[in-house]
Amino acid sequence: MIDPILVDFLNEKVNQYERIDFIKDDPISIPHLFSKKEDIEIAGFLTATIAWGKRNSIMKNANRILDIMDRSPHEFILNHSESDLKNCDGFVHRTFNSDDLRFFFQALQNIYQNHGGLESVFFSKSNTDTFVEIIPRMRKIFFEKNDSHRSNKHISNPIKGSASKRLNMFLRWMVRSNSKGVDFGIWTKIKPAQLSIPLDVHTANVSRELGILTRKQNDAKAVLELRNVLMELDKNDPSKYDFALFGIGVNNDLDLGKTMIGVKNN
Repeated sequence: MIDPILVDFLNEKVNQYERIDFIKDDPISIPHLFSKKEDIEIAGFLTATIAWGKRNSIMKNANRILDIMDRSPHEFILNHSESDLKNCDGFVHRTFNSDDLRFFFQALQNIYQNHGGLESVFFSKSNTDTFVEIIPRMRKIFFEKNDSHRSNKHISNPIKGSASKRLNMFLRWMVRSNSKGVDFGIWTKIKPAQLSIPLDVHTANVSRELGILTRKQNDAKAVLELRNVLMELDKNDPSKYDFALFGIGVNNDLDLGKTMIGVKNN
């Protein structure tokens, strides 16, 4: 059983850090440029795909992708031709390059023309599926025209043990309620209860320090372990604690939390 003091602390931090002024310095600001559902989800998916490294670099290159799409993501994905893909030349974000971007545009075109869009390819009829079932279903369709393309490495696979941080983040953006003005809540086929924390080094370390994660590797098993704990706090919306764990790490609240629950510093 989780210490009630820790529960209160985490809930307090969720309320503190899930706020609209969080948006301006975060990659989620990119899909917030749009109001149309399909524009939001396409911009969000592509932004989440390159969301590693420095934030200013992520946002700069996400804006470059929007420029390539003429700032009309859905229209571009549906109607672009081979000649339009020449505009991808020279694009690079760390290991994600112009070949990857062209492939992503073509895969998304297939998804929107033949599979009903991104929400449909993530969806399953079971409302108990987690990212371990949801993401591989999407991957199968995403790579159905070329499953050996180099871009395979840019879509994580939890079946192979990946924590799938960026895709879990994207799912949080699309599925969680927009009541606080941060996430969007535009997908209804997947429930917030099915979501998992987008686990990275920082949130994992904070979780271990607070005693809610024991696994040492930052992998799919760690995500599921943490999810099971957070489901005890809120079975309908466990991923909301991403705000708390991230904010605690960034704002140096960890020592306060450890003190409150009687955990000694190393």
